[in-house]
Amino acid sequence: MSDFVKVNRDGDVAVVIIDNPPVNALSFHVREPLMQALVELRDDSSVAAIVIACAGRTFVAGADITEFGKPVQQPDLRAIVATLEAIAKPTIAAIHGTALGGGLELALGCHFRVADADAKLGLPEVKLGLLPGGGGTVRLPRLVGAVKALGVIVSGVPIAATEAHAAGLVDAVFEGDLTAHAVNFGREIARKGGPFTPVRDRDDDLRQTDLAAFDATAADLAKKARGLEAPIACALSVRNAVTLPFDAALAAERALFVKLVASDQSRAQRHLFFAEREAAKLPAKDIVKRRISRVGVIGAGTMGGGIAMAFANGGYPVTLLETNREALQRGLGTIDKNYAVSVSRGSLTEDAKRQRLAQFKGSTDYADLADCDLIVEAVFEDMAVKKEVFGRLEAVARPGAILATNTSYLDINEIAGSTSRPQDVLGLHFFSPANVMKLLEIVRADKTAPDALATVVDLARRIGKVAVVVGVCHGFVGNRMLAARGSESEALLLEGATPRQIDQAFTDFGWPMGPFQMGDLAGLDIGWRNRKARGQTAVIADTLCEQGRFGQKTGKGFYLYENGSRTPVPDPEVKALIRDKASEKGIAPRAISAEEIIERTLYPLINEGAKILEEGIAARASDIDVVWVNGYGFPVGKGGPLFWAGLEGAARIVERLDHWHQRTGKDVFRVAPLLERMAETGSWEAEA
Repeated sequence: MSDFVKVNRDGDVAVVIIDNPPVNALSFHVREPLMQALVELRDDSSVAAIVIACAGRTFVAGADITEFGKPVQQPDLRAIVATLEAIAKPTIAAIHGTALGGGLELALGCHFRVADADAKLGLPEVKLGLLPGGGGTVRLPRLVGAVKALGVIVSGVPIAATEAHAAGLVDAVFEGDLTAHAVNFGREIARKGGPFTPVRDRDDDLRQTDLAAFDATAADLAKKARGLEAPIACALSVRNAVTLPFDAALAAERALFVKLVASDQSRAQRHLFFAEREAAKLPAKDIVKRRISRVGVIGAGTMGGGIAMAFANGGYPVTLLETNREALQRGLGTIDKNYAVSVSRGSLTEDAKRQRLAQFKGSTDYADLADCDLIVEAVFEDMAVKKEVFGRLEAVARPGAILATNTSYLDINEIAGSTSRPQDVLGLHFFSPANVMKLLEIVRADKTAPDALATVVDLARRIGKVAVVVGVCHGFVGNRMLAARGSESEALLLEGATPRQIDQAFTDFGWPMGPFQMGDLAGLDIGWRNRKARGQTAVIADTLCEQGRFGQKTGKGFYLYENGSRTPVPDPEVKALIRDKASEKGIAPRAISAEEIIERTLYPLINEGAKILEEGIAARASDIDVVWVNGYGFPVGKGGPLFWAGLEGAARIVERLDHWHQRTGKDVFRVAPLLERMAETGSWEAEA
């Protein structure tokens, strides 16, 4: 019928095949011939059953996101599903790979769904700041119940075919040739005869829903939404499926969808969706990547152990090196305990734990790294120590092995320059805990070979990381901007704000926690060591560290943590310390608003991002957004700092930075030229 939709006949069963690589998205050029095929087959008396299948590696994995927010070209997905539901002969969706979003909604329009054993099904629109707009919130509850549907839709996490079968979403799960099984399934169903009830009419069990229990579950999910609109709208739409007639619930779903599509939050989340994919692209094409079969990690402490787990979780054998047997056994023991926690939580089976632990080979001999294709150094943050490690690596690492440092701040060009193979050296800046956090800053040094860079970008994807390639400067992208964000924190304290007030301004903005609570969680001694190494001071934080107050691990930091609790409690001693230090400096306390806190912390963050972009440390503004959302907790619903700058208004940010620069004279408020141009043009990329 077209290049994207074909119809094959297997006797009296018609197989409609969608072929729109790479993921068979339901673009207009697919929908139009698909509708035509369904209408023709509906009216063809020689056809007893219709199977909808897909070519390639997956069933329809969603709508065409590039069409969101644009005038809808007919037929839309809702019209196709309505046509499917009106067909009197049985219709069967044959699902392999993934049926996501609009793909699952298409399948819900069929009378039956059969799946490959490895298939996954889900409605992930919430991750784009949306709800399913093709009837998903109204039809899914009719198959699996309102509470189960609520969990699937609000989480956006796909479920396996076996779980879908047990829940009633899938009618059969097959091994082998799925299309052949689907054809036989359809032929047998047709032989038995109808009528065939569409999903829209299967509401007998739905009417028995315990609304009190549903509302309690929805309220719990709402607490976890942290200001995001889409999860709340999803829950409301599923509730409408229970309380309203089908057509009324469908209309309400559409109204909510249209509202969300136009919202800043959805724009932000769609921006991030494309930004993550763009960040993994390199300018050079068709580079032959190096083969990575075994990974070496030097250092079995918190960071090194987490990095080793990240590679083992991705299926890579790991040689874990420590300076002595005691430190090695301690590190391996921690790894074992971490996996045991996953088993106790049900996120890992005992068998999977054994398989992952079998990936590790512990050693105290550098010679055991000779068969590694990638070696990651994760030792103390000291240039001399790291140069010593790379010197020892040079003697044992095989030719072509990639040598990576996990430094958070140090000059990777200097590290690379201390070796005879700078083309093999780069930075892999993992975030703690490295086996959990998704962000990986991949730092390209001046002489890093293109194939080495391309290899680790691909490797990051394979171990489930969100990769962003950045250049060399102190702190790279994330920590350099973090320093700008935190530059006014102590000044705000001395001028009258409390740690809790500042943290509250951050959580109200949408951060998971504020800077002082985060500092206590990470350990105040980390920043203290870094400041001392650079000859810098922070009068309040330094004094707390001198008193042994390192945060949660010592039970005291900017807050008190009583009896091992992780709940921060304001400490009168810290309040007195701040007051005394302010008095020593002759600073009279005053009232400070949440608006001022945001201006003096987040506006410098954006300003530093503009400098980074202008210097070419980051290739795209969106790369900076990906770093900050995935590595530092910048609110997803605001799209990252540079996207949010557009929402906030770059002209306003420039005006307020000028205000604070005139008032304080501090360089952190000196407006970057690129930010000024962005205020004039409305675009980061045009000027970068």
